[in-house]
Amino acid sequence: MDLIFVFAGSVLALIFCGILIRWIFKQPQGNESMVEITNYIFEGAKGYLRQQYKVVGIFFIVVFLILLAMALKGLLVIFVPFAFLTGGVFSGFCGFLGMYVAAKSNARTTQATSISLNKGLKVAFSAGMIMGLTVVGLGLIFLASWFIFLKSYYSNNPLPYGSDLFTAITSTMLCFGMGASGYALFARLGGGIYTKAADVGADLVGKVEAGIPEDDPRNPAVIADQVGDNVGDVAGMGADLFESYVGSIVAAMALAAAAGLGLKGIITPLLLATGGVIASLLGYFFVRTKEDATQDSLLKALRKGVWTAAALTIVFSFFIVKNYLPQHMGIFGSVFIGLVAGILIGQFTEYFTSAHYKPTKTLAKSSQTGTATFIIEGLALGMISPIGAVITVSAAILGSFAISGGFQNFTIGLYGIGISAVGMLSTLGITLATDAYGPVADNAGGIAEMSDIGPEVRRKTDQLDSLGNTTAATGKGFAIGSAALTALALIVAYRNHLINEASRLEIALDLDLTLLEPNIIIGLFIGALLPFVFCSLSLKAVGRAAASIIEEVRRQFAQIKGLLEGKAKPDYPRCVAITTKAAQKEMVLPSLLAIIAPIAVGILLGAKGTIGLLIGALASGFVLAIMMANSGGAWDNAKKYIEEGNLGGKGSASHKAAVTGDTIGDPCKDTAGPSLNILIKLMSMVSIVFSGLVISFTLFK
Repeated sequence: MDLIFVFAGSVLALIFCGILIRWIFKQPQGNESMVEITNYIFEGAKGYLRQQYKVVGIFFIVVFLILLAMALKGLLVIFVPFAFLTGGVFSGFCGFLGMYVAAKSNARTTQATSISLNKGLKVAFSAGMIMGLTVVGLGLIFLASWFIFLKSYYSNNPLPYGSDLFTAITSTMLCFGMGASGYALFARLGGGIYTKAADVGADLVGKVEAGIPEDDPRNPAVIADQVGDNVGDVAGMGADLFESYVGSIVAAMALAAAAGLGLKGIITPLLLATGGVIASLLGYFFVRTKEDATQDSLLKALRKGVWTAAALTIVFSFFIVKNYLPQHMGIFGSVFIGLVAGILIGQFTEYFTSAHYKPTKTLAKSSQTGTATFIIEGLALGMISPIGAVITVSAAILGSFAISGGFQNFTIGLYGIGISAVGMLSTLGITLATDAYGPVADNAGGIAEMSDIGPEVRRKTDQLDSLGNTTAATGKGFAIGSAALTALALIVAYRNHLINEASRLEIALDLDLTLLEPNIIIGLFIGALLPFVFCSLSLKAVGRAAASIIEEVRRQFAQIKGLLEGKAKPDYPRCVAITTKAAQKEMVLPSLLAIIAPIAVGILLGAKGTIGLLIGALASGFVLAIMMANSGGAWDNAKKYIEEGNLGGKGSASHKAAVTGDTIGDPCKDTAGPSLNILIKLMSMVSIVFSGLVISFTLFK
């Protein structure tokens, strides 16, 4: 009966999505040129996703058959292979719908901005809101449906994990996130390779070599660049945060079962998330601005919506915890800590990446002494920037553990940590909207440039785009911070799952952990190394894909007569096709690393070695992801700061240095860095799913 509230909140979110989609599609698309450009972008994005589904479909079929074979051998519960498929399908659908709406909203945002800045903001933000509400709505439906099914099944059939009904349910559900995580990694990494290969190719040949403006219609790679914004920053981010959202809730549910909190403790994470959905819906109506808005007032408009949603979530959470866990009111404190931590991480990210603050202004000034000093300063900024996020997440872990009563009851404290991750992600409906808004505003500016709608419209879209850069940077910080808390909760849940699996398979298992054990130390070293190997593979993939685009753009400039003079049209589809093929090819090896590594380490070093691997990857991956995201974001905003007329403006020596630095930072902030979020979570999910295999066949007895 309590889950009716969850379903009601989910359906409400999806209904509101439908209302927003209908409203957006009623808005005018602008002139014929704007419609033509939009169609190019949409067809390119659709073609990319179609190709990605073919590649990922093969992966899912192979893994499904492996999981099914393991289930038939008794190494897995039979529901896991099917949950793996549904997780991937839901994650993929979230990404597709977000991409579809974003691609169809770009020209409408440009046209709306020509009427008023507030209307342009409303269209772009509404498109982002659809992405956020789709993720939370489908995520909750996915989890609540499986919970009801498993509760009904296990209530009438033998339990796979001893005699505890709720342990059986949550231990089975822990395996569900692997499908969402698997698809998310392909979507985030493949989309990131695509968007940055096109972006780098377009910038280096267009702006640096040919000396033409950004988003100039003469550049053959400009459409591929705008397609990349949709498949990487919208579809990829949506799939990423869907699996984070689902993973955090499932981990908290499993920790509730381990703490003996019963049905009420298990469904509390679902109810808290539902309260966040309703709060996000209400927060949407607070996002508005005036026509003569400045950059600061635009940012305040978005913050007003996010902070309103956070405040309402706190109120809702108090009554939910009071009603369901009155003897553990400290759990409410964990929700509060998670929400505050998410906001603080966003503020730290903004401080280090926004041109309104000293770090990025100092970075911009370093361009006056050349490219080398600009790059050195950007690396130094990135390396110092994780301090705030690390302190915040550490304080959130300790605070949520303590306030929930962890020093009196260890398992309750672990549940408190899991709840803090749920709290951080509870307002995802609107938080993700502020991130997905960015690519829509970016594309709107590109369409304004390419359709020659007028300098005043371009000036307004640049305001929205500049705001999008800030919100995208804070969104990445939020995604990284939530990934760290989610991964930690999953590691704790993995340890409990190992105990349950050993009991089910009747295998003796020693899980007394100490850092002095060689297999744990080796696992830590390997885990700490993996994010660097993953980033190396990702950056090389962008470099190779970008090289193919650079060659194609140069070829078109040389062979298509009248192209640079604006008398001929470039072959946009050719660049889109080349980038799509390269991205699909290059994403496979890094993605397989996340799946193979925890299984191989588990078989060679045992379950303890796997725990070491997960902790090592979490520690180094968390810091490295922030460093790369913030360096890239700061390089990008320093370039835009110069382009606004500071330090010599466009065409100056400072600007040329900044363009090179921004080109280096692009794959850091939009490919390797964000993909690390999924790497650290996917390895935990893979470890959970294959735990029965590892403890049955490990070489480390």
